[in-house]
Amino acid sequence: MLKRLNKYISETGYCSRREADSLIEQGHVTINGAVPELGTKVGPDDIVSVKGKPITPSKADKTDRVYLAYNKPVGITCTTEKKVKGNIIDAIGFKQRIFPIGRLDKPSEGLILLTSDGDIVNKILRAENAHDKHYRVIVNKPVTSEFIHNMSNGVPILNTITKKCLVKQAGKFGFDIVLTQGLNRQIRRMCEYFGYEVTRLTRKRIMHIDLKGLKVGQYRHLTEQEMLQMNAALKHSSSEIQ
Repeated sequence: MLKRLNKYISETGYCSRREADSLIEQGHVTINGAVPELGTKVGPDDIVSVKGKPITPSKADKTDRVYLAYNKPVGITCTTEKKVKGNIIDAIGFKQRIFPIGRLDKPSEGLILLTSDGDIVNKILRAENAHDKHYRVIVNKPVTSEFIHNMSNGVPILNTITKKCLVKQAGKFGFDIVLTQGLNRQIRRMCEYFGYEVTRLTRKRIMHIDLKGLKVGQYRHLTEQEMLQMNAALKHSSSEIQ
């Protein structure tokens, strides 16, 4: 059975499909020693190499794939680039090749998922799939009911209007917000629009997975129950990049 090259690479756990496309475009991928084009398909007997090293297909039942929950500290950068000081891969020190699902800003802390399953990355990240993320935010001045109302009803940032979302006050200077979007520095930009500055931002939950039992800097494998729930939630999600 033939597979698209980017899907084949992502399924090995080397990287996500988007990153695989970038590697192919840059000429870092070969099939049987030849440099392919984007969209090329791979057969079971083909030898695929990335940067000169052959990569091994993952097992069809996914038993060799890794799914981690990590409580990211402030100051850690969500990149697999080892040349970046304080990168998330060095911070975790996991022996198998993994990569983060999405990002969490360097000044932010809290839950981020990491995996060796490139297919699941796009399923979770695609905005159409609307998988929610819960944040606790502390700002530099008292939160008002007007601010809560405005934040929840769409804010003009980055040449668009953010989707309506659930926002609840949490103390004098804090609020909880649940997003299904992932715009660049979205919460910070939303706050800045109303004259507020974020002093602390913690992601508490992604879908049904939370920080329970994880101290800052710790990681754990997702439980069997969490994986069952995730697979059910992603059943109708597309992993195709648009």
